[in-house]
Amino acid sequence: MKSIYKYLITLVAIAIVGVVFYNKIYLPKITYETTTANVGDIKVKVFGIGNVGAKSIYNISAGVSAEILTIDTDEGLWVKKGDLLATLDSVDLPIQIQESKISVKKSYSELKASQKELDSLYAQRDLALVTYNRYNKLKKQSFASQSEYDKAKADLDVVKAQIKATKARINSAKIGIELAKKSVQALEVKLQKYKVYAPVDGYIISKDAEVAQSILATQSILKLVSPKDVWVKAYIDEKISTDVKVGDIAEITLRSDANKTYKGVVKRIVAQSDAITQEREVDVAFENLPIPFYINEQAEVLVQTKELENVLKIPANALAYKDKKSGVWVREKQMAHFKEVKVLAITDDEVALKGLDKDEKVLIESQKNKPLTEGMKVH
Repeated sequence: MKSIYKYLITLVAIAIVGVVFYNKIYLPKITYETTTANVGDIKVKVFGIGNVGAKSIYNISAGVSAEILTIDTDEGLWVKKGDLLATLDSVDLPIQIQESKISVKKSYSELKASQKELDSLYAQRDLALVTYNRYNKLKKQSFASQSEYDKAKADLDVVKAQIKATKARINSAKIGIELAKKSVQALEVKLQKYKVYAPVDGYIISKDAEVAQSILATQSILKLVSPKDVWVKAYIDEKISTDVKVGDIAEITLRSDANKTYKGVVKRIVAQSDAITQEREVDVAFENLPIPFYINEQAEVLVQTKELENVLKIPANALAYKDKKSGVWVREKQMAHFKEVKVLAITDDEVALKGLDKDEKVLIESQKNKPLTEGMKVH
């Protein structure tokens, strides 16, 4: 009998030791940092990365095929609208213009001569008409012969024919003058193409040709960017781009100066997404353009899409995911419990949410501790 009691006592002692071992050693109580939600405002920002670009980059060409004589600017220089950028060899074009101007003067001289000749013919016609009328009257009275009458009529007809021919020459001279003038104008317009001017105030970002080089009419000599057109072509994941709209305020960070931010504004959202990267292009303009700027420099943007007021917030590192659901780990009776919540907005530092009591203790997971599981004992 005594041996039975000893056996039972031994079993109870072993059970007690086992329970203590299980709770104190096998299932250690791990201490986790906790936090509670607070009420406040949150500014929602969307991140994107891209490059400095421009709405319009002007490819400066001459519109004529010729040899370059001078290039009067260079990369990295500012120019004003109307500044001379380059001069091309116009060959014999100035001589053609001079010849056309001489042709205009010659036509004017011929016109004046014809007009004086016409005035003289009008006087001859008046005299011939008087003579004709006199012989016509004398013939009727039989005081003049038929031959005298015929001669007077023929003289009048000759003068009239000369007047008609002179008027035709005058009209021809006038047409010749107009054609010569248009020829001069066309050649002068063509000559202007051999001098290339800046179309806008801007910044030369590329020099694409050299002096003494022969270029085609459409070949670029220089590339020019207007400072008003410079922006960042940022690419934002489709999942977070829905709330971005034209006019949203943004922050721009350039790779060359990561410690400085520039104010910007969303100017355009490209209608077509990239089917491969599943990103959408959002163009963000600088409020004050940094000088100098560099086309194609890498840049990051943070676009403020909205501001939520008086919402429940927790630190961003307190948000957790389980079975593809968003939630938080809370402490209930010294045990971990996953509580599903509705996320309203996420920033780098904070999460706005619904479905959590303000006073609930929220557990913050750490890589130093074991991953939290449902019902796990925690301090």
